Amino acid sequence: MNLKINGIIGESPALKDVFKVLLKVAPTDSTVLVTGESGTGKELLVRALHANSQRKDKPFVPINCGAIPRELLESELFGHEKGAFTHAIRTRPGRFELADGGTIFLDEIGEMDLTLQVKILRVLQEKEIERVGGTSIKKVNVRIVAATNRDLEGEVKAGRFREDLYYRLNVIPLELPPLRERGGDVLLLAQSFLERFCGAKKRTHLGIAPEAQALMLAYSWPGNVRELENFKERMSILCDGSDIAVGDLPERILAEAGRERPKPPPAPVQAGFVWPTIKDLREKDMNLKQFLDAMEERLLLEALQQSDGVKNQAAEILGIKRTTLIEKLKKKQLDV
Repeated sequence: MNLKINGIIGESPALKDVFKVLLKVAPTDSTVLVTGESGTGKELLVRALHANSQRKDKPFVPINCGAIPRELLESELFGHEKGAFTHAIRTRPGRFELADGGTIFLDEIGEMDLTLQVKILRVLQEKEIERVGGTSIKKVNVRIVAATNRDLEGEVKAGRFREDLYYRLNVIPLELPPLRERGGDVLLLAQSFLERFCGAKKRTHLGIAPEAQALMLAYSWPGNVRELENFKERMSILCDGSDIAVGDLPERILAEAGRERPKPPPAPVQAGFVWPTIKDLREKDMNLKQFLDAMEERLLLEALQQSDGVKNQAAEILGIKRTTLIEKLKKKQLDV
């Protein structure tokens, strides 16, 4: 069986060990519990699990248990009948019904309320559900895969997670290693992200200077792959050179290595601020709105880089309110 890794990039021994388990468990219907720190790519791994399963031609239905309010999550999972609650104006199937024949992915299951955990346990045991406000039992044929960045054994001891559900979910444990344990994968991922972002922004591909590479490899990456991806997107916009140098690295990478940011060379003496002209718009092949949007995006990201991602400080640098900064970031889809 050729393993479809679904866009997961890496050649480290730690990741290859995960692929070995994935290859064995994917063709089965065993319940899998994927663990790992936030930002390691757990959903990508679960999608690869589904893509290599016997259910690959059936639905893959994800749901983030931590992103949906507790009072709505039951309806999202199991569906509801018309009139079951105030806004239930029509009957609606839940995610388990939509996933029938395929795979349902319960992400961040450690955030789930204890009362709902009982109902998930019933699905695992009996393969049946009951809609909110319903009286009939529906059989479902789904493979359940769950993921969490929490220590579920610790949650069980603290009484926040049911022990019986934990053991039902943890039939096949699959731990995704943090980026700091994946060695050279850091640079493979970084180059892949740079190719994507530079291509999307139609700029020449960026390299990474050897000294900057060494610092990136030594950094602990607490935000894992997500942190690395966000950093490379910033660089595709802010980096002025052909290579990412030590001076382009975020403050936290330099601080962890005990390094100070290199001082820039003295700026050449200029006659003063030079306002953009129509010539600048023509040279960049932009209209006024595109030019202003590009300038605003560059200044937003530069302020975030100077403040090491702290939005309050970035807003102060720009002289705007924090809420205004957040609105602008959302509007421009800048996840930094």
